[in-house]
Amino acid sequence: MTTTPISPSPVSPSLIATLPGHYYTDPEVFRQEQEKIFESLWFCAVRGADLDKPGAFRTVQVGRENVIITRTRTGELRAFLNVCRHRGARLCTEESGEVRRSLQCPYHAWTYDLDGKLIAAPNLIKMPDVDRVAYGLIKVALREWLGYAWVCLAEEPPSFEDTVMHAAVERLGDAAAIEHYGTEKLALGKRVTYDVRANWKLIVENFMECYHCATIHPELTEVLPEFADGYAAQYYVGHGAEFGEEIRGFTVDGSAGFAKLPEVTADQDRRYYAITVKPTVFVNLVPDHVILHRMFPLAEDRTVVECDWLYAPEVVASGADVSKSVELFHRVNVQDFEACERTQPAMSSRAYRRGGVLVPNEHHIGIFHAWLLDLLGDSHA
Repeated sequence: MTTTPISPSPVSPSLIATLPGHYYTDPEVFRQEQEKIFESLWFCAVRGADLDKPGAFRTVQVGRENVIITRTRTGELRAFLNVCRHRGARLCTEESGEVRRSLQCPYHAWTYDLDGKLIAAPNLIKMPDVDRVAYGLIKVALREWLGYAWVCLAEEPPSFEDTVMHAAVERLGDAAAIEHYGTEKLALGKRVTYDVRANWKLIVENFMECYHCATIHPELTEVLPEFADGYAAQYYVGHGAEFGEEIRGFTVDGSAGFAKLPEVTADQDRRYYAITVKPTVFVNLVPDHVILHRMFPLAEDRTVVECDWLYAPEVVASGADVSKSVELFHRVNVQDFEACERTQPAMSSRAYRRGGVLVPNEHHIGIFHAWLLDLLGDSHA
């Protein structure tokens, strides 16, 4: 089997081909994606505010590697491979936690400061030839944007501006437009983690189209009526789907939300914008809050999605009830993820061996497929 999808049917120009089914089920395809995508591109790992003091850490799975992100004593975020340089034991076994001054391997007690330097080990003073910097933790490139730490395992990371940040420019048509939401200054109102039994690409494809919206998203199409027509309006550059005339806020019942964020412009008010930051991030912008999804692909048929609802700090500090705005997109998430889980089993059916088709409202998904195939190259699945 090759990585080239079937050609569009010559008798039906309205329909173009999807990827063949094995792209969603084959462990070897997933291994290639881990190597050539998740371990080579920028990956959104953790919200910076979650590491709110020196010594706070979180471990995340990035492709085949486990990565520690921690905050140093001087306040910077650092990322390292979660591997002790002595005998390869996993340094931090918990998903999150806090250490006082250093990271110590539970196997032989090799100890590293929060900048990754080897600072102690049993009998280390008897080994004066050991270079404590050279045998420090392996650093991982890290950038901060929108209040999140993005890491890249590549020895020579691609341009952050041309890949990650460009997604916002490409979608909104203006480099400053996303800055109006002040995402890095917002506070976490709610976080929900979803364990989705589906391939990560099915989740991306689902987010990229609204052909399904009238079928499975009654609450969303009530708030955003144009989505009922099936057009992914959020993928037209600069266009935000407008709230319905009787809708007061981006809430499950259309009731009022909160005051719009201070720098959101009049043109952005009462509109919803969505941005896909390939490979694994969705950013949803509405006047009074931001919803950010981070995907963690763990297997060819399993993806953990962590979704954050972010509000003005005073909203969260006041204890305001955010449940109606959370509930709207939580329902959307559940509806979408159930659809993806219904689709996953069919990816291994002979009915989908050559793939399916995309209708005109979905043709832009083909851009995502072309991007994926370009990164995977001509390798065989």
